[in-house]
Amino acid sequence: MINININKPLHGSNGIMELTINLAIQSGDFVALSGVSGSGKTTLLRILAGLEEAHGTLQVGDEFWLKEKFCLPPQKRKIGFVFQDYALFPNMSVEENLLYVCKDYALAKHLLDMTHLSELTKRMPNSLSGGQKQRVSLCRALMNRPKILLMDEPLSALDPAMRSKLQNEILTLHKEFGTTTIMVSHDPSEMYRLSNRVIVLNNGKIINDGSAKEVLLKTKGSQKFSFEGELLDIIKVDVIYIAIIAIGQQLVEVVISNQEAQSLKIGDTVNVSTKAFTPVVSQN
Repeated sequence: MINININKPLHGSNGIMELTINLAIQSGDFVALSGVSGSGKTTLLRILAGLEEAHGTLQVGDEFWLKEKFCLPPQKRKIGFVFQDYALFPNMSVEENLLYVCKDYALAKHLLDMTHLSELTKRMPNSLSGGQKQRVSLCRALMNRPKILLMDEPLSALDPAMRSKLQNEILTLHKEFGTTTIMVSHDPSEMYRLSNRVIVLNNGKIINDGSAKEVLLKTKGSQKFSFEGELLDIIKVDVIYIAIIAIGQQLVEVVISNQEAQSLKIGDTVNVSTKAFTPVVSQN
C-alpha cells in the first residue's frame, strides 16, 4: 500500500497553485495519471521518486519515505523511473546501461530477452531506434526490481504501431515483476488498455478517480458514441455547414447547424456524439 498525503506550491499557467494530493494506492495497481499540462502530474512522480521536496507524508508499506523533516534519499527508494526522453547513458552499450543499475547478468539477459533486445546488447544508444531506446529505458528501470515503477509519458514520441507493441511489453513486465506502476499519459486508449485505475488532476487537485471505463468513457444518457476533438475548420457547402474535426489521428467531417457554425471557433475542443445508428466494426 502506498499512502500519499502531500502538498507543494507550484508555478502553474495561471500563477501560483498548490499541489495537494491525498490518496492510497494498492500494491500491484497500475495507475494512470491524466490531466491538462501543468496540472502537477510530473511533479507528483518526481516527489514520489525523491527528486523534488514536498510537505506531508509518503508511506510505502511500513516505511516512511517522507515525514515531517525526514526525506528518504532517491537512491534508497525502491523505484524505477522511465523518462520520456529515455535518459540513457550515451557512452554505454545497451547491456552496460542495465548493468550500471545492478550487476545482475541473469536479470539483464531475462529483461532483454523479454523485450526482444538480446541481439542488441553491444549496440550504443545512438544506433537505436526510438522504440528500441524506450525498451532499454524500461529494462533499466526494472533492474533493481522496484516496488514502484514511475513512467512519464514513456510512449508519447512513438508511432501508433510501436506504441501498441510496447504497451503489451509494459503490461507483461508489470505483471511479471509485481510492481506498482504509476504512469503519466494523455492517451485514452493507452490508459484504458494498461491501467486498472485512472486519476485526473487539474490545477494541482484530484478531480476524478476511478476505473478507466468510469473516467474515460464519455457517453451520456442515450448516446452511443462520444468523442472529443479539435475543430480545425468550418466549410460552407451550398446551404449547409461542415465542421472538420481532428479526433486522435483521424479527421472527420460533421454537418452542423447555422447556429453552431456561428458560435464555434477554430481551435475549440468539441464533443462529437451520436445516438441513432448501428455501427459496423470491420478489420482494416
